[in-house]
Amino acid sequence: MKDQINTIYKNHSQFYKILLFLTTTFLIVFIFPKSGRFKYNFEKGKPWQTENLYAPFNFAIQKSKLKIAEEQELIKSQTTYFFDKDISVEDKVKNDYDVAFNKVFNDSISNFNQLKSKGVAILNSFYQYGILNEDLKLNDNSSVVILVDNVEKKSTTYSKLQKQGKIKDHIENELKEGNLLRYTNKLTALFFDVIQSNLIYNKTLTDNVLQESLDKISSNRGVIDKGTLIISKGEVVNDDKYQVLNSLSKEYESQVWSKSSYNWIVFAYTLLVALALLMLLLFIRKYRLDVYKNNTKVTFIFFNVLVIVLLTTLVINYNSEYVYLVPIAILPLVLKAFFDARLGLFTHVITVLLLGSIVPNSYEYMFLQIIAGIVTILTVSELYKRANLFISVGQITLVYIIAYFAFFVIHEASIDNLKWETFGLFILCGLATLFVQPLIYVYEKLFGLVSDVSLLELSDTNSKLLKELSNKAPGTFHHSLNVANLAEASANEIEANAMLVRVGALYHDIGKMKSPTYFTENQSSGINSHDELSPKESAKIIINHVLDGIEIAKKYNLPDRVIDFIRTHHGTSQVYYFYMKEKAKNEAVNIQDFTYPGPKPFSKETAILMMCDSVEAASKSLKEPTSSKIDNFVENIINKQKDDGQFLNANITFKEIESIKKVLKRKLANIYHLRIEYPE
Repeated sequence: MKDQINTIYKNHSQFYKILLFLTTTFLIVFIFPKSGRFKYNFEKGKPWQTENLYAPFNFAIQKSKLKIAEEQELIKSQTTYFFDKDISVEDKVKNDYDVAFNKVFNDSISNFNQLKSKGVAILNSFYQYGILNEDLKLNDNSSVVILVDNVEKKSTTYSKLQKQGKIKDHIENELKEGNLLRYTNKLTALFFDVIQSNLIYNKTLTDNVLQESLDKISSNRGVIDKGTLIISKGEVVNDDKYQVLNSLSKEYESQVWSKSSYNWIVFAYTLLVALALLMLLLFIRKYRLDVYKNNTKVTFIFFNVLVIVLLTTLVINYNSEYVYLVPIAILPLVLKAFFDARLGLFTHVITVLLLGSIVPNSYEYMFLQIIAGIVTILTVSELYKRANLFISVGQITLVYIIAYFAFFVIHEASIDNLKWETFGLFILCGLATLFVQPLIYVYEKLFGLVSDVSLLELSDTNSKLLKELSNKAPGTFHHSLNVANLAEASANEIEANAMLVRVGALYHDIGKMKSPTYFTENQSSGINSHDELSPKESAKIIINHVLDGIEIAKKYNLPDRVIDFIRTHHGTSQVYYFYMKEKAKNEAVNIQDFTYPGPKPFSKETAILMMCDSVEAASKSLKEPTSSKIDNFVENIINKQKDDGQFLNANITFKEIESIKKVLKRKLANIYHLRIEYPE
């Protein structure tokens, strides 16, 4: 049991990665749409490239959205409008008319009976169908049904219904025929006093009847029997064939896969996702071993892949037309900021391949996204410079637009129906990509990672910690600045992370703040504090500046990547001066008392700092320096470090070490202002 526990403990990192791999696979498969995909790709107006296709089963041909919309508009234009009629209104109005007419008109006028009869006739014409309480502004030919107590009484057209706004015109036309025009004003005023509307629009019933008609629209326009030839090889996919193929494709997704083979689909998706994530994990293990060994970094990479897949799936489930709104270019941007371009691009390609199994027009989508990822990697450099990010996002957006335009022309052979709104999606996607800056900050806090943006902030010599270093140990601060300049130039020469090594150089000796006067660069009074100490005590103080530096760095929350420079800048070398001094007194001296605890440098950047730190510190002892002296001096120091095996754990080559030597020789020659000796 104890042995099993020890085995688990020793291999806990591997177990964690296996658990992470399985969990990520499960989550991606879980959020994927659970439908199969039609195995053939087809495009309208293009030849059918595969073998003759026969119907594998009976299926209905679905109508296009445009056809269904046309049928809906036709039904809406032919809809019937229902009105409720109040039959008591007509009798009341006629009674009121008799009373009012006798009051307004004197029976002594010559046309009294004729005028009264004309008024009754007008009322009858008004109430033949009825008077509306409001004008609905419908088409005159619209069908109308008049209901009395919810029972149909009359059917007519909207033009036959009387509108209150047209009553005056109707009266004038009627009175012209009987030479009664001079009574128009009085009779009109009388009518307006007594007339009441008796038709009320029944919107609820009208809408219900319309909806019933719309619901009866069939989404299908026919059936294809099993075994029927759908399309032959080489035949052009016209509108009709496209609709048939599209119907078959949807039938596969909605019935064949989801109902009869759901478990097989899930199993197949699991295989694909697991295979893709396994390739990513193997790539990290083979080419980025330092990342692979860090579980936090591996988790960070898988987490970002999962987030991109989740966002894209959500958009597809909502509306697949908005799929290009997802800023996938953020993925390579983030990974390049924290790791490197190669890992960022490989992860981006794996993610796009995963999404290719669920997005529509998968080839077009994958082409656009992979090209955008390549452009992202090639164009974005020095992400901490805001102008660079804006320029790169503009280039990414332009590549999206150009590639989409090319695909559209290939598919349609014209630009007449170009979807300009898609260009808007690309622009919005570009704007969303700018969110990478605050996202990087959030990731730094969540995962404890360090980007170039943070390194730029740490390189500010006005920061609190570096200010404290310059006040307590000014000589050490000046030494750190010189080392930073040498290290940055060396890193640029071999294409290492110049910003990282500069920051590491600025902070590598902060431990000397604890006992600044015990280091020669801070001894301005000419008094050497080591004169009162034994060589062993002096060596302990010198060695402890590494441990003190780590303690101070953690107190000020410096990132681990920066603390690594403090740990490794002396490797496992010896405090040689005090060792020899002690050895002169005692032959049985323990060399471990004079040896730095290490570890040795384990990256190009930490190796560069060790070289530059040793060369810069020792260069102060050069007297009357010449080019040859400097060359030998640099060669001796770095060769000794190399012979001591200080660079065995760093992924730095002999060629790169030689390049660094050349940079240091050139820089030191410039520092000491060496000139060619001209003859007098």
